[in-house]
Amino acid sequence: MGTLLFSHPDCLLHREPPGHPEQAARLLAVDKALAGFDLDRREAPVAARADVLRCHPEAYLARVERAVPQAGWAQLDGDTYLAPGSLTAALRAVGGACAAVDAVIAGEAANAFVACRPPGHHAETATAMGFCLFGSVAIAAKRALDHHGLSRVAVLDFDVHHGNGTQDLLWEEGRAMFVSSHQMPLYPGSGAATERGAQGQMLNLPLRPGSGGAAMRAAWGPALAQVAAFRPELVLVSAGFDAHEDDPLAGLAWQVEDFRWLTAAICDLADGCCGGRVVSALEGGYDLPALAASVAAHVDELLRRGR
Repeated sequence: MGTLLFSHPDCLLHREPPGHPEQAARLLAVDKALAGFDLDRREAPVAARADVLRCHPEAYLARVERAVPQAGWAQLDGDTYLAPGSLTAALRAVGGACAAVDAVIAGEAANAFVACRPPGHHAETATAMGFCLFGSVAIAAKRALDHHGLSRVAVLDFDVHHGNGTQDLLWEEGRAMFVSSHQMPLYPGSGAATERGAQGQMLNLPLRPGSGGAAMRAAWGPALAQVAAFRPELVLVSAGFDAHEDDPLAGLAWQVEDFRWLTAAICDLADGCCGGRVVSALEGGYDLPALAASVAAHVDELLRRGR
């Protein structure tokens, strides 16, 4: 069936001030890393307004729209900026995630990777933060549930930072199980194991700085068994690669093969629960060579499973 790749040149138009880690060069590095891969490449569409509103209120969307500058930057929080092309880029990221869900549920491919930016997993219901404007993966999960009528989805987040936005957006959603591994202590400061969701459907896996791949595997093995017991009909992944040992923003010290191992374990889960249906979307990763190598391993594993 193959693997889909959703991206769009508009995602390069989200520009950050010089020196900001979430630069367009990240996406160029991903594009180069995947250039030789046998992927079904599709353009990420602009998200329908109704999809954004599945998770964010109209007043928040309107506030972001009004804040887009004609030139230069508008600052939404300490490290989240808008440039003239940022809103379009963010809507492509949401639209790509939703289109990937549509295609995988329709059986057009076994799985999909969404190579878009800005990332989304820190965006809370009415708050832009942590480089993120809209909760792309949470919105895609809600589309799977509400538009496609799925009963249960799993959202798995292995970015080095806690997915506080996804947790906020899905806190009351008992049909969505959310699992996040993340370095603690670290930005944004949330993600304690005691944070379980309104219906006990959330599982946070805080990891100590420098704990490496062994601690990750020890945490995710039992966690994926709990996800399997939830019996998701679709698995969505917030794929951040900033846990790599070379990343400048954190210190979990993962290797490229740790990302491959975790991708394979997630695919094993999906094979057993939902016919291998996985939709993965790019989140963090700020050392360009490490990002490129880790994404290549992640997508190579998706391809291997999608054949």
